[in-house]
Amino acid sequence: MNTVNSIQHARSPFHILIKPIGPICNLRCEYCFYLTKTEMFDDGEQYRMSDEVLEETIRQYIAAQPPGTEQLGFGWQGGEPTLMGVDFFRRVVELQTKYARPDLEVINGLQTNGTLLDDEWGKFLHDEKFLVGLSIDGPAELHNRYRLDVQGRGTFEKVMAGMDVLKRHEVEYNVLTVVHSDNADHPREVYDFLADEGVTFLQFIPIVEHDRKGNVSNRSVQSEQFGRFLNGVFDRWLQRNDVGRVFVQQFDTSLAITMGYPAPLCVHAETCGRSTAMEHNGDLYSCDHWVFAENRLGNVMETSVTDMVDGDFQTGFGLDKSRKLPGYCKRCKYLRFCNGECPKDRIKTTPDGQSGLHYLCEGYKMFFEHSGPVFEKMADCLRMGRPVSDYNVIDQFKRQAQAAPRLQPTRSARPADTRPAAPRRNESCPCGSGKKYKKCCMKR
Repeated sequence: MNTVNSIQHARSPFHILIKPIGPICNLRCEYCFYLTKTEMFDDGEQYRMSDEVLEETIRQYIAAQPPGTEQLGFGWQGGEPTLMGVDFFRRVVELQTKYARPDLEVINGLQTNGTLLDDEWGKFLHDEKFLVGLSIDGPAELHNRYRLDVQGRGTFEKVMAGMDVLKRHEVEYNVLTVVHSDNADHPREVYDFLADEGVTFLQFIPIVEHDRKGNVSNRSVQSEQFGRFLNGVFDRWLQRNDVGRVFVQQFDTSLAITMGYPAPLCVHAETCGRSTAMEHNGDLYSCDHWVFAENRLGNVMETSVTDMVDGDFQTGFGLDKSRKLPGYCKRCKYLRFCNGECPKDRIKTTPDGQSGLHYLCEGYKMFFEHSGPVFEKMADCLRMGRPVSDYNVIDQFKRQAQAAPRLQPTRSARPADTRPAAPRRNESCPCGSGKKYKKCCMKR
């Protein structure tokens, strides 16, 4: 194959989730949707990204980002990316340095099951400032329900040993928890376990397994069950006074949208298409959840990533998220918070008979209704320059502000534009953490 020589800037920033070992993993989690992707490749495939594909990917990914892009994240996932070994990622850093741009900060994120982490990994991840996502589904009895090794044994102890490595080497990490039909009934136990372990950044990913006909597996979380789970975590977060100390991705997202900022996650954005997925052989696909033959955009060794992400097919793929949204959703008062969520799971029918309703619609409505009043108060805190942890006394602060004398506007004064501008990288993060945006939600 011939590499692509000239690289044009893409029309807007985009992201590539890179799977250097494809769908190969040392575990056999029962709900994993990626293990079967081996069927997409020829027999005898080594499922390891070659140095040639790696270098071409890094070169193009950096070069294609448009001017004005300040930060570029490399996301490494699988399968299990640590199966590639530490030396592969040393080569990653070497190539990122080789093709670096002075106007672009490069960061790396590694999603792992944690079972292969040791001190060599810990030192490398710390020294190279990798952000690690660690997969844990809760305490042992809940984690071991579906997260099994190849012998069918629970993996909790090995994962916790991996967490100890990250703590010992002071590696920045967050936890990704898959919410399934078993742990969804235990929001307090899941949250308390993770918070008591010192985890300060949490992501809860609902598992929705379905076939092309919309039949859902028994492992999948039910819609209202997911709503109760989020509400339970939210209530526990408030009860423990963890606001401003523990950060939950869904809560950060809701607060940002309440403040008037664009949705920071593609699943909640109006359109998508700028978050793609690359397999070990250089094939680029529309999305991590759309690795199907019909969504193959091309190969990095044959076609530039700019042409692939800006092409008509991918552009249409992204716009369809909004264009195919049912009227029932467009009339919903919570539209700005979810925008119909991910098209992957729009498998239900609306009450008026339209197809394309998200499977978790009712659950999300339960969460938005339950948490909305609190996020409104937290947003008021931020507007008044107060920490979000003051949400419970914000009404008092508002009354004090209203009682204060006000200056009368001059005749020449023009109405202020109250719409919030997108935060710049060195400004305070809108989630209320007290950190700079580049060190908090922008990085995550």
